[in-house]
Amino acid sequence: MERLYIGIYGGVNSGKSTLINRLAGQDIAIVAPQAGTTTDPVRKNIELEGVGPAVLIDTAGYGDDTALAARRAAKTAQTLDIVDMAVVLSAAAPTPQDTAFIETLKQRKIPFFIINKEQAQDRRAVLRLIQKNKPAHISAKQVLLDDIVAAGDIVVLVTPIDAAAPQGRLILPQAQSIRNLLDNNAVSVVLQPRQLAGFLAQNKNVKLVVTDSQAFGEVNKIVPADIALTSFSILFARLKGNFELYLKSAGAIDKLKDGDKVLMLESCAHSAGACDDIGRVKLPALLSKKTGKKLEFSIVSGLDALPVNLREYALIIQCGGCMVTKQQLKTRIEAAAAAGAPVTNYGVAMAYCAGILPRVTEVFKKGI
Repeated sequence: MERLYIGIYGGVNSGKSTLINRLAGQDIAIVAPQAGTTTDPVRKNIELEGVGPAVLIDTAGYGDDTALAARRAAKTAQTLDIVDMAVVLSAAAPTPQDTAFIETLKQRKIPFFIINKEQAQDRRAVLRLIQKNKPAHISAKQVLLDDIVAAGDIVVLVTPIDAAAPQGRLILPQAQSIRNLLDNNAVSVVLQPRQLAGFLAQNKNVKLVVTDSQAFGEVNKIVPADIALTSFSILFARLKGNFELYLKSAGAIDKLKDGDKVLMLESCAHSAGACDDIGRVKLPALLSKKTGKKLEFSIVSGLDALPVNLREYALIIQCGGCMVTKQQLKTRIEAAAAAGAPVTNYGVAMAYCAGILPRVTEVFKKGI
């Protein structure tokens, strides 16, 4: 189940931080009578009974007249790109700021409900309202490999260990894939690219190979045509992103011209120092080689704001999004699509450049 991101909003001293602490059962937000006590948004990961895993986000109140009011308001506005739903604390007679904020939530189609300070004191009542108003995708079963593997299937996960790999652990898509295979009573075999040929030679009943997209070229040559093949990034493109849009937009790669701008969207804030970073080095090099054009690449890291003018980009490429929610990805993708820019995904783009996109997406059309 995906974590439910819940933003707590309202005017200054409306009781937002008190509600956060009450829901969390501990003091995680500073409570004080002075206006503007909360500055940057404060997050708390928590399990809410009857709701499930959630992230509570305390925000700066609107109606703040301090010198930092504009900057605080901007930070609060940024959380609307993240939250799945909103709780608005309002006075009995809503203020103009309450009304304006509620209209913003409606325009952005963010589920919300309104309570006052007195209602916020009843924790169970607030939990029931959260349960009632949470969006459907939070409760929906997350389909990673569920519809393409069966109990007993052998699935090989190719996980290169190189300079870009985190030391001492697996990346999230690899770890989640292993867990998902266990949940489906399938057999997961984890190995490095150099071990793949030997394993397949000795095991003829492998159903599926999932590889890091960076190893597509090498792995595609090794895996026989009768064994399904895909990648972790493509799995997550289907799980969280707009998969059909990604596939449709991949053809824009062939239309790139000298001087075209390509925007790379990373949804995590990892160090950019690795010499073989996929988004900053490998994929740009692959695109340049595939097209034979001199392209200009820009990077947006983590959840930093998108460039103001997305129309100037001939192509936008989003990472798998393993570290963010569907809502966060949706906000980015819709903004890019609204600007008329083609939007695809790291794994889809790498498969397209390798000429194997039909092969690595065939498994989703017919299963195995």
